[in-house]
Amino acid sequence: MNSDDMKILAGRTAADALVKSGMKLGLGTGSTAVHVIGRVGELLACGKLRDVAAFPTSFQSLMDCEKWKIPVFTLNSRELEGGLDLTIDGADEVDGENRCVKGGGGALLIEKLAAYASSSFALVADERKLVKSLGMSFPVPVEIIPEARVQAARALEAFGAEVILRAALRKAGPVITEHGNLILDVRFRESADPVVMEDEINRIPGVVENGFFTRLRPVLYAARGDGTVEVRK
Repeated sequence: MNSDDMKILAGRTAADALVKSGMKLGLGTGSTAVHVIGRVGELLACGKLRDVAAFPTSFQSLMDCEKWKIPVFTLNSRELEGGLDLTIDGADEVDGENRCVKGGGGALLIEKLAAYASSSFALVADERKLVKSLGMSFPVPVEIIPEARVQAARALEAFGAEVILRAALRKAGPVITEHGNLILDVRFRESADPVVMEDEINRIPGVVENGFFTRLRPVLYAARGDGTVEVRK
């Protein structure tokens, strides 16, 4: 299987196994999570699912939910009341303890809001995303307010990391998040403790959120090239 096939397999398998009628459901962002959204939409359309209240984690996910006619709400709505039964999302890297790095698509703030508001959290990924140490191969995104660009970068460099302001594609200048912030991509030169780093990075003035997700132990649905899906708790 190629990478696209594995993403489809992981997303659909997790949706079939985990999503139940009546759920308050967080729906993630990215090239694997989109297949979760599509499968939920299919199950709603054929009547195998009903009464799902969804919280999309980005404008892209919102548009995908609209495409599949999935009812969407904010976390502040009366339907959700600030909590979710389950969030399913993709990941940029996952280590052996199912801790992960997320935010390659720039939606880390709301992705973390959804994940940490959920009773259960699930990751969908292909086998290429499985790593021994987080933040060395794929950079950890750090969302900052624009005024903190230089100060936050210096503080992150003090952790022994290479820091790059994320540049936009098809637009001059940096990426601007959906909340008007910037993203610093942080690559660690040596293995760092992601639990410590998640807290330490958020202590830097001007940091809004970072892409380490360590406070939950999600179930992982990892698709393999041989057509199997590893379910790792």
